[in-house]
Amino acid sequence: MEQGPITATAVAAELSLSAPAVRRHLDALLADGEAEVRQAPRRGPRGRGRPARLYLLSDAGRARFGHGYDDLAVAALRYLAEHGGEAAVRDFARSRVENLLGSEAEQVAATDGRDARAGALAEVLTSRGYAAQAREAGSGVQLCQHHCPVAHVAAEFPELCEAETQAFAELLGTHVQRLATIARGDTACTTHVPLEAPEIQRGCTTTTTISTGIPTGTSLRGRQSE
Repeated sequence: MEQGPITATAVAAELSLSAPAVRRHLDALLADGEAEVRQAPRRGPRGRGRPARLYLLSDAGRARFGHGYDDLAVAALRYLAEHGGEAAVRDFARSRVENLLGSEAEQVAATDGRDARAGALAEVLTSRGYAAQAREAGSGVQLCQHHCPVAHVAAEFPELCEAETQAFAELLGTHVQRLATIARGDTACTTHVPLEAPEIQRGCTTTTTISTGIPTGTSLRGRQSE
C-alpha cells in the first residue's frame, strides 16, 4: 500500500524473502482479488523479455486496513440533527429507504398476495445486502434480515429502522410489527407481517414497533450526549 505499484523483486528485497516466495504470495492476493497487476512503463528502446510487472492493492485489499464509513455517517446525521432538527433526520431516513428499494418497490407492491409480496420484498432486500428471507410464523409471515449494513448508525438513529418499517407496511398493505433489530443487539431484524388483517391503502398506514429503549420524545441531541 505504501510503495505500490511495486515489482515482486522490490517486495522481496524489502521483506528479505526470495522472489519466487514473494510471487507465490502475490499470486494468492491476485486470486483473492486483493491485488492488481499492471505492466511497468517502458523507458527507452524496447528490449528483450517481458516488461516488468507492477503490483498494487485493489479496493478489496485496501479494505483490509479498515475504514470509517460508519463513523462518517453518524457524524453527518449528528450534524443534520443539530442544524435541521429531528424532522430532517426523519426525512433523510424516508429518502434513504425509498432509494434502497428503488423501482423494484412497485413490483413488490403489485405482487398478488401478502405472503408473496413479503417473499418478493425479501428478495429485493437480499439483493441489497440484507440477507433476508420470509418464512411462515403462525397466522403471519416473519420477514427476517440477517444482516444490516447500517446497524452501527441505526443504533444511534433508530429513525432509519422506523422509516424502513413504515416502507414495509406500505408495500405489504398491512400494519407490521418490528420484533427485533440488529441495531439493538438482536441476531436479526425481524418484522411480523399478519396475513389475516385486512388490506389497507398504501400511504395511509401506521406501524407498530417495540420499544427501542429510548423514551418517546427524547431528542437526538440528547441521545448524542448519552
